[in-house]
Amino acid sequence: MSGIPLYTDVDGMRVLVVGGGAVATRKVKQFAAAHAQLRIVAPSLCEDLELLVQQYAIPVESRRYETEDIGDAQLVFAATNDRAVNQQVARDANANNRLVNVTDDAHGGVFSVMATHRRGPLVVAVHAGGVPTGALRIRDALGERFDARYGDALEELVSLRRKLLAAGKSAEWHKCVEHVINDDFCDTVEQGDLSQRLAPWR
Repeated sequence: MSGIPLYTDVDGMRVLVVGGGAVATRKVKQFAAAHAQLRIVAPSLCEDLELLVQQYAIPVESRRYETEDIGDAQLVFAATNDRAVNQQVARDANANNRLVNVTDDAHGGVFSVMATHRRGPLVVAVHAGGVPTGALRIRDALGERFDARYGDALEELVSLRRKLLAAGKSAEWHKCVEHVINDDFCDTVEQGDLSQRLAPWR
């Protein structure tokens, strides 16, 4: 499977989740926390998903999936325990030019949600070709190194970039990048020396 990772702001994005079990729950939890506009279609919901529905006031259609449920969804998750239903959801989404993820078939949709490690502005995402447990292990290994120090460092850089660009000093920002975000950048962060190196541009 060939693919290009994309970092997408899902705030307000219309997301349809078809399914009411543990897999659907994980998708709903992730996208609800990111402020997506969710809808769920499922004959029944597991207890954890019921709690999320109540917490985030998510609309639910308590019945089996129908083709018309695709509606205006921008992202679609086929997350049932029925392969035939998931395949139908995928066909309907594709026919309507919507992005679809089929949770029981790594190659059945057109996008996947990667295992993600976050520290402030830092986002590290791992895709393992349809082996999610492998992606989680690799993500956790990366997270051990790229810890809160990197989140704090990038917060500093984001703040400085905004300040310099707002002041019309893009040349100064590029000079800073050249001198600070170089081959020694990770050592600088891990040794706690970034603030000192940014001092000339503050």
